[in-house]
Amino acid sequence: MSELNSSQNIINRIAEICQLIHHYNHQYYVLDEPSVPDVEYDRLMRELITLETDNPHLKTLDSPSQKVGGVALKSFSQVTHQLPMLSLDNVFSAQEWQAFVKRLKDRLKSTLDFAICAEPKLDGLAVSLRYENGVFVQAATRGDGTVGENITENIRTIKSIPLRLYGTNFPDILEVRGEVFMPKASFDALNKQAIKKGEKGFANPRNAAAGSLRQLDSKITAKRNLSFYAYGIGFVGALDDGNGIDESWLANSHYQRLCQIKTLGLPMCPEVKLLENATHVEDFYQDILQQREALSYEIDGTVFKVDDIDLQQKLGFVARAPRWATAYKFPAQEELTVLEAVDFQVGRTGAITPVARLKPIFVGGVTVSNATLHNQDEIDRLGIQINDTVIIRRAGDVIPQIVSVVLERRPDNAQVISFPSECPVCQSDVLKAEGEAVLRCTGGLYCQAQRKEAIKHFASRKALDVDGLGDKLVEQLVDEGLIKTPADLFKLNVLDVSTMERMGQKSADNLIKGLEAARNTTLAKFIYALGIREVGETTASNLAQYFLNFSAIKTANEEQLQQVPDVGVIVAKNIVNFFAQEHNIEVVEELESIMSWPDIERKSDDELPLKDQTFVLTGTLSKMARNEAKAALQALGAKVSGSVSAKTNYLVAGEKVGSKLVKAQELGVKVLTEDEMIELLG
Repeated sequence: MSELNSSQNIINRIAEICQLIHHYNHQYYVLDEPSVPDVEYDRLMRELITLETDNPHLKTLDSPSQKVGGVALKSFSQVTHQLPMLSLDNVFSAQEWQAFVKRLKDRLKSTLDFAICAEPKLDGLAVSLRYENGVFVQAATRGDGTVGENITENIRTIKSIPLRLYGTNFPDILEVRGEVFMPKASFDALNKQAIKKGEKGFANPRNAAAGSLRQLDSKITAKRNLSFYAYGIGFVGALDDGNGIDESWLANSHYQRLCQIKTLGLPMCPEVKLLENATHVEDFYQDILQQREALSYEIDGTVFKVDDIDLQQKLGFVARAPRWATAYKFPAQEELTVLEAVDFQVGRTGAITPVARLKPIFVGGVTVSNATLHNQDEIDRLGIQINDTVIIRRAGDVIPQIVSVVLERRPDNAQVISFPSECPVCQSDVLKAEGEAVLRCTGGLYCQAQRKEAIKHFASRKALDVDGLGDKLVEQLVDEGLIKTPADLFKLNVLDVSTMERMGQKSADNLIKGLEAARNTTLAKFIYALGIREVGETTASNLAQYFLNFSAIKTANEEQLQQVPDVGVIVAKNIVNFFAQEHNIEVVEELESIMSWPDIERKSDDELPLKDQTFVLTGTLSKMARNEAKAALQALGAKVSGSVSAKTNYLVAGEKVGSKLVKAQELGVKVLTEDEMIELLG
């Protein structure tokens, strides 16, 4: 009874795998919408072949192991290949490659080495191109290996494929086999265009190439910038009214045949090499793997073929693949796993990022357990939920990312991902600015996740310019628990600082003196130092000049703030939200009790002769520092911008000027020398 159960289990498993592969074939070859990565498909196919090898009586004629892929689309006419277009078997390790070589030698009953034609395994769509008397007449997809789809009109649009062969030395009928693919640059441009139009982009260049070839309107295909590399020759023959076949035309080397195709005007992949023997295969594999990210096209492995055509014929074929060739595939860049949870991390600028916690999976050469989900828009785009089965991708050193969700595997306990209503670190309010996809914590001065960046900004040159307090020292002070907020800087003493690593008595004295000097500042610099989002130097200066005192700024509402020059709706909202946080106010009030700045008197228009004038500074100034010149111009009411536009009134050009001068001259902006600016300042 147990043997019967075991036999029935095998029958059931084979039936289950066949059904899955048929389904995935339909998605991949017909719909161009694969729902699982290649590694999952390969795993199922290898399991099926193993089961059928162990139980040959269970192998059927319609088994996926006996055919290549899907059926021809009904929207295209069908083409029957005169020679079948077969697929390739795979190896996934050096050991499996050695086993492949041993099988070849055993079959040939020889221990002699043989040359190998080595090629990158292009990730595109296999096609057959038919030329008659040197003129392109037909193109077909592989289809199921016997019958493919007629894509002649679409192939005509590919610039790299000649419509007439070069020269005169070719047979009457020549079928060239190769791969149509979409270069990475074309793929990126296509997806950017789709996103701009609000359309769904393609998952990868292979899908983009396949989808482009299957357009019923060849004008659309023509816009997709597809490419082609030949990888072999199919049927070669004579026309009824021709002169027969020149047998001497065909070389007895696979590599030389590719070179012959190239002389006829068909492109050959530049990375193809002829290897002296099989011992050089591993070096080629590793070399191409290292080049992978730099190549202009997508690949997922390498292909190795016995170069000698006579040996190819002796080795022959199995049902779905030649015995003399195999694909040596790279470690999977895509894998299936489960999204077990989502955590929310707070970045140094307050950005709250959802992080996927994954069931650990080995992909791209490492074990991956985390991946960024970026923001709410990305979660909505993916339609992802907790407990979903997802496709995770890791290419080279690129951070792992979730490519898509396998919706057909969504469990009953799937949960919607909910974003926090307050900062998970400091419990301050979170804010999503208009036009932004990122959610941010508003507790900038207090939040533990942001404190290092907040303090660095507070002490920076354009803010309080604390002498002796560099970025590394800020990090050291925070890491050792000596400071938590900008206000804590002014509580430091020489003893605390001098005992720190790489800090002597003199350095500690200089730092404390620098902090003492920084207590006296200006209102504009203090506002800028607080690090309110999108409040730069100019906006801080405008706020100070408009409100004259800090209390008025703290209590101003959005409508009042928008009366200030250069303060719009978003900046006003950021300011109000900043001062609405209790944690921020605690730090601000402590700073107010420590620091001081002179009162500001509202200047009359007579005292602001440069009011409403916009200046741009460029090049190196020799008589005053750039910051001094900027402050002097602003003191007279001028606006100082970083870029030249039609609204610019003056460009101040120092030494070693760049493109700003050219643009100013093109726009007719008045150009001043440094001396002329100083004269203007009076």
